[in-house]
Amino acid sequence: SGCEKDDICDANTPTTPRLIIEFYDISNPSVLKNVTNLKVIGEGMTEGIIFNPGATGENQYLTNGNKIAIPLKIDGDTTTYDFILNSGNANAALIDTDKVTFNYSRENVFVSRACGFKTLFQFASSNRIVHTPVPASKLLTWMQYISVEKSNIANENETHIKVFF
Repeated sequence: SGCEKDDICDANTPTTPRLIIEFYDISNPSVLKNVTNLKVIGEGMTEGIIFNPGATGENQYLTNGNKIAIPLKIDGDTTTYDFILNSGNANAALIDTDKVTFNYSRENVFVSRACGFKTLFQFASSNRIVHTPVPASKLLTWMQYISVEKSNIANENETHIKVFF
């Protein structure tokens, strides 16, 4: 009679969604294309996003697939990442870096007492994405075209951004 239900957030409860990005072949836009040793580093961070938690050293930050999930900041309306293709290549001329800034608005939604709040994102109507090469004096970017597929980021079950390269 003195027991209370534990407030435990079920691991299957949807929380703040990450941004889902898929990579496509610019020559054949309907075909997914794997990136090679892609490393994604957030502005102000020294380490990249961990794509391979079981790996050690630099390998934990690299991905070679055609789809990634990255977090957006919940305490601001912009998030900037460096997308480094061929990271760690012995030939520095083959390493390409693009800086991408995502602009959005945020809405905090109550999930439950156990889980608290989650943040949903809505891309801004203009200047949603600012894409520049690194260094800025470089003429070409490895990402040739970025398409916003879903402006409303409410879950991780759909592709929000398509990148063609």
